[in-house]
Amino acid sequence: MNCWYIQDAQFKLNEFIAIFKNLAYTDYSALNREKSSVVTAPGCLNIRTRLLADEIVSQIATFKGWMQQKRYSPNTIRTYIDAVQTFFKYYHRKHPEDITNVDLDEFNSNYVLRNGYSVSFQNQVINGVKLFYTRTYSRRFEVEKVERPRREHKLPNVLSKEEIAALLAAPANLKHRTMLSLIYACGLRRSELLNLKPEQVDSKRHLLLIINAKGKRDRVVPISDKLISLLREYYKIYKPKAWLFEGMTAGTKYSEKSIQSVLKQALKQAEIRKPVTLHWLRHSYATHLLESGTDLRYIQELLGHKSSKTTEIYTHVCEKSLQKIKSPYDDL
Repeated sequence: MNCWYIQDAQFKLNEFIAIFKNLAYTDYSALNREKSSVVTAPGCLNIRTRLLADEIVSQIATFKGWMQQKRYSPNTIRTYIDAVQTFFKYYHRKHPEDITNVDLDEFNSNYVLRNGYSVSFQNQVINGVKLFYTRTYSRRFEVEKVERPRREHKLPNVLSKEEIAALLAAPANLKHRTMLSLIYACGLRRSELLNLKPEQVDSKRHLLLIINAKGKRDRVVPISDKLISLLREYYKIYKPKAWLFEGMTAGTKYSEKSIQSVLKQALKQAEIRKPVTLHWLRHSYATHLLESGTDLRYIQELLGHKSSKTTEIYTHVCEKSLQKIKSPYDDL
C-alpha cells in the first residue's frame, strides 16, 4: 500500500510527532485508544491507503491523459488527479455512475469540513469531480446546487522596501541573489522564473519575455540597467544552456524545492522573521509600483492578471493611500 511500517513494540507516538513536527501532518486517529491514550478526532478517515478498483484507476489515467492533451498546467493536473482519487477512495464501495450531487455534498460535510481541510481543497474537489464526470461519463454535476464555501478575501502580504533590500542583499551566492532579485524586479511567479530561458532576456530592448504563463498567456515586463548588469555577471560565471537557472546538472531546470530553500536561507541571513513566501515578492513588487504612482492598468498588464479586480486588491495595502486617511480620533 506504498507505506512504511514500524513495529508496534518500537513505536512511540510522542517521539514520532516530535520528529515530524512542521514537516508533515500526523493522522493518529486510527490508533488504538488504549495504547496511544489519544482521543480520536471525530470524522478523521484514513482513506489515503484505500485501493481503487482497476476500472476507476484506468478511467483516472485516461482523464489525466486528456488533461495533458488539453495542455492543463502540471500543477492543475496533479491537483485534480489527487482530488478525484481522494473522492473515489471515500466512495470506494460505490460505482462512479451511482454517485450523485447528494454524495458530493455529503463528502464536503463529512470529510472536508469535519477534517478541517481548506476552502481551496474543497473547491478543487468540486472542480476536479465536475470535469472528470463531464469527460468520462458525459454527465454534468449540477455544481450550482453543490454547497461551495464562501470565498475568502485575503489581503496580499507585502514587505517594505527596506526589508526587500535586506533580503536581496543577503545571499552570498550570485545565482541565489539573481533569482530572488528577478522575482521581485519583474513580479514573477515561481513557475515563471524556473521556466525562463536565456533567450527570453532582451537586454537591448530592456525587456523580459514571459512565455506561456498562467492562463496560457504571454507578456513582457521591463528590466532595468541594474538588473541587466546583474544578469550579465551571472551569465558570465554560470553560462546556462537550456534554462536561465539550472540545477546541479547542466541542462536541468532548477527545482521548486531548491528555490524555496534559497528564500528560507536569505530570510534567516536578513533576520526577517515573517512567514515570507516567494509570492510575497510579487505582491511587494505590485504594491511598491502602486505606491510610486504607476497606473493600476499597467500593473495589471505587468502581472499578467486577466481581470482588473485581481489587481485592485493592492489598493487595500498601498501605504501612501492609507496614510492620506485621517482618523477622526485626531480631531477630538
